[in-house]
Amino acid sequence: MSAPPRLFDRALHAKRLNRAAGGFAAADFLQRRAALDLVERLEAIMRDFPRAVDLSARRGAFAEALAESEAASRVGVLVEADLSPAMLAGRGGPRVVLDEERLPFAPGSLDLIVSTLGLHWTNDVVGALVQIRRALKPDGLFLGAFFGGSTLTELRQALTDAESELLGGAGSRVSPFADSRDAASLLQRAGFALPVADVDRVNVSYEHPLRLMADLRQMGETNVLADRHPRALTRTLLARAAEIYAERFAGADGRFSATFEIVTLTGWAPHDSQPQPLKPGSAKMRLADALGVVEHPLPRDE
Repeated sequence: MSAPPRLFDRALHAKRLNRAAGGFAAADFLQRRAALDLVERLEAIMRDFPRAVDLSARRGAFAEALAESEAASRVGVLVEADLSPAMLAGRGGPRVVLDEERLPFAPGSLDLIVSTLGLHWTNDVVGALVQIRRALKPDGLFLGAFFGGSTLTELRQALTDAESELLGGAGSRVSPFADSRDAASLLQRAGFALPVADVDRVNVSYEHPLRLMADLRQMGETNVLADRHPRALTRTLLARAAEIYAERFAGADGRFSATFEIVTLTGWAPHDSQPQPLKPGSAKMRLADALGVVEHPLPRDE
């Protein structure tokens, strides 16, 4: 099998996360929102998870949300994992520095794996999900959140149009994100059972596009494309992009809107006890009878 294309520079991503670690708390509102949502989903599942791993733990948003949750008593050991050693520095409890593309866990060794806003930086999302599924025990649970395709659509458009106008062409300055419509199929392709995906669209208001870009830097979410744009951003290009941003996306109060699309996944490692789809033709009642309507056969083509 051929290797997946190298979209992202993982070493550069680790450096960006290390750089962001010291002041991450100043821009972790999306991490905390996604972590709280994962914990709320976990609360609805009345079972114990003796061994759990938090991938992309960053500064511990999931662990902190879990500690204040009714589900805390049902989660045993929680190992916090991250690509960035600086993100894990100074935190208590078991921790491990790892790459989500090369998980070190033994097959069938974990009851629960969560991933909070990290999988969108993997070069092979399905491959990462396959590794997660293999690390789970049968009927083990995966909960994950990552940024979807509509994320930063305003910034992407403004930068692209400014560059086309000033330079006669445009390259990639904002990393691509997976289409949210394909999210459930990612789980299916990775072999998960009972896959569920849904989307949380968050609109954040900024006083200026540069404030947005500063937040992205502090989140460790700046562009790490392996094939990065050969030209650096100039003041002239940034100024024109800000003008376009204002023309299209500024509100009546003069503030700028930025879209973040958080896609949340829920999937289970397969197990015989799970509900199974019926085989075609095994139904014991016709749909028309169940709905109480008269069935009209479709006319045949002559």
